[in-house]
Amino acid sequence: MPQIVLVEPEIPPNTGNVARTCAATSTPLHLVEPLGFEISDRQLRRAGLDYWPHVPLTRHRDWDAFLGSQQQLGGRLVGLSRHATLSYLDWEYSRDDWLLFGCETRGLPEHVRDICDVLLQIPMPCEAVRSLNLSVAAGVVLFEARRQLQT
Repeated sequence: MPQIVLVEPEIPPNTGNVARTCAATSTPLHLVEPLGFEISDRQLRRAGLDYWPHVPLTRHRDWDAFLGSQQQLGGRLVGLSRHATLSYLDWEYSRDDWLLFGCETRGLPEHVRDICDVLLQIPMPCEAVRSLNLSVAAGVVLFEARRQLQT
């Protein structure tokens, strides 16, 4: 099953909504610190409702700690970025993919994009819109991966 990785998320309700999607699909969620909020933040809890006990959650103190864990488990780093040219619809997902999403204001850092096995984008016809909401983007990509993998 692909895993969702939020790299330095900043907005509690977005992370809470991603967590709810992860709970609903039994998808592991990884939060790479620093976070822009406390994990006990009221808005975070509110967005995730009472589903937090059902979220397979791992926190990593920083990018290097996450990368160490990921390398032990294996799998591809699939970065989602507006800098990509390949659509998320044109990629063949694997069960051991790590779906990486950057923070809401800066996206995936360049050093993370540089080591990804692939960078994907969610095509948007309106060029005035830079990105989708983080929780929407994570849901769209996760459900495409699940559709392909028939899970």
